[in-house]
Formats: sequence, C-alpha cells, structure tokens
Amino acid sequence: MHTSELIQRIDAVLPQTQCTRCGYDACLPYAQAIAIDNEAINRCPPGGSAGIALLAQITHQAIQELDPECGTHSPPTVAVIDEEHCIGCTLCIQACPVDAIVGANKLMHTVLADRCTGCDLCLAPCPVDCIEMQPIDREWTDELAQAARQHFQLREQRLALKHDESASVAARVLANKPKVSTQADSSTHRKATIADVLAKARARRQS
Repeated sequence: MHTSELIQRIDAVLPQTQCTRCGYDACLPYAQAIAIDNEAINRCPPGGSAGIALLAQITHQAIQELDPECGTHSPPTVAVIDEEHCIGCTLCIQACPVDAIVGANKLMHTVLADRCTGCDLCLAPCPVDCIEMQPIDREWTDELAQAARQHFQLREQRLALKHDESASVAARVLANKPKVSTQADSSTHRKATIADVLAKARARRQS
C-alpha cells in the first residue's frame, strides 16, 4: 500500500473532531505521523477503543489501551455559551477549528450545536469562563465526521488565502482575527480594554 493511500485510510477512520488531544494540530497530521513516523495508534480519545481497533486493523498493529496522557474517552459533548455573560471578545470564534461559533466583536456569540465537534478548544481562550461542554444526545457518526472534515478544510483554505499561514493552532486564531484600529492594537490600550471587560463581567456575575 502506498503511503498516501495509507494516510487516507487512517484519516478516514479518525473522528475529525480536530481536538489536538493526540498532540498534533488536527486529525490529518496525526494520520500522517502514524503512517510515516510510526506514531502510536492509541492517542485519540474521541475515537476510543473502537477507533484504536480500526487503526490497528489498518496498520496491522496490536490493539492498545488508550494513552491516558491524551485524555479519556467520553460521550459526545457540545459547547454551550452562557450568552448573558458573553462579552463578545471573539476568542472562542478564533479558536474553533470548524467554524461552529458565530458572532461578532462586542456582540453575543452562540454555538451551532449541529456543527460543534466537542473539541473544547474554545474553553481555554474564554476570559470570562462563560463556555461549558454539555452532553448531547447523539452518536458521532461517519457522516458527522465527514462534515467536520469539510468544515475544517474550508476554514484552512480561508486561512491560507487571508494569512498565508500553516495549519496550526496559532494559525487557526488568525483565521477569524477581527480587524482593529491602531489604537486598539496597542499593548497599553489592549490591556486596559481586557481589564475593563473582565471587571464588568465579574460585576455582572456577582450581581
């Protein structure tokens, strides 16, 4: 089997959540690492034991337990934004690898539940902790994985056209980076703005 075909077969059985828990920037780079660099096949928590079994069959390796350093397998979840406390910073939009969050600068954001892969990459950037992952009553099907791959690829294409950057977590942030004025982009003004919105968000929560 040619290497390119092996990569395609491996990528086809990965869940396409693009969560980076495997240690790679997306599912495809992980598939490439397995095929080319003999990377371990047990580094995908969303795929769980069923995913490891499929990878073992494709690569003719022994079935392994999920690497605990990458996390644990859990039922599908979806990100939910507490819209009352959202400050419209756009950081979650920039972090989402599949364009599942919509909104605009200083306006409320919301999650498109049918597009969200449960990757939880939007949690860490949120400065007011107004996002949480909630269980969702659905199975992660091959159709959803294919749709997620397409959404991710479209985002990467847009990113490349706008910023000419490689596919990385940092590049994803650039994909939807809002345009700001020179004043807003200055370090002092930016810090003051962040401090102000955080103070307002804390005040709202306390009230």
